[in-house]
Amino acid sequence: MKFIGNILWLILGGIIISLYYALVGLLFCITIIGIPFGVQLFKMAGLALWPFGREVTAGPNDTGCLAVIMNIIWIVFGGVEIALLHLGFGIFCCLTIVGIPFGLQHFKMMLLSFVPFGKQIS
Repeated sequence: MKFIGNILWLILGGIIISLYYALVGLLFCITIIGIPFGVQLFKMAGLALWPFGREVTAGPNDTGCLAVIMNIIWIVFGGVEIALLHLGFGIFCCLTIVGIPFGLQHFKMMLLSFVPFGKQIS
């Protein structure tokens, strides 16, 4: 079932979300300061490419000082907007019974897009 869900996800827009995250990640990696943010965008692109059967968990340095500071910077400069976008898509997808699994994947990506530093995808 996960495989079918992932294939439908790709066809119905997951590839576009993933390419967008990867492209923005490449743009962030142009500067040395942007590399950590670009790495987080690559992590989000991987989840957006194949979300069914994967979970976002707290990593070993989730509550570390650097992760907290980087998450605050992330939230201030765009994390809220990305999270709200996934929240809106998740609510829109959950309006129909068929779209509920896709809405749940958007909610999962919303959590990662709000505070990505210190999180792992397993």
